Amino acid sequence: MAAVTLMWEARAAAGRGAELLAWARSRTLAPAPDRRETFRAEPDRVLVLTWWPDGTVPTELPDPPPDLLHRPVHRWRFEPVPETPGP
Repeated sequence: MAAVTLMWEARAAAGRGAELLAWARSRTLAPAPDRRETFRAEPDRVLVLTWWPDGTVPTELPDPPPDLLHRPVHRWRFEPVPETPGP
């Protein structure tokens, strides 16, 4: 089970969503995460989630070139919690 999930979300400059998506998909991470998923949404947003195993130092996606962005990248780290509360 992954110990941490990283969320990376960016909004592209107007009309450049496809470029931002291509840029994000072309970034490789070393070491590689256990799992990686990429999403898109209007207007011109790209979301990348990565899952990392316990004991691994997660690698963050970098910032894209500034001219590709509408606003700064948002990043969050999440840790899994049990579905049912413990004692």
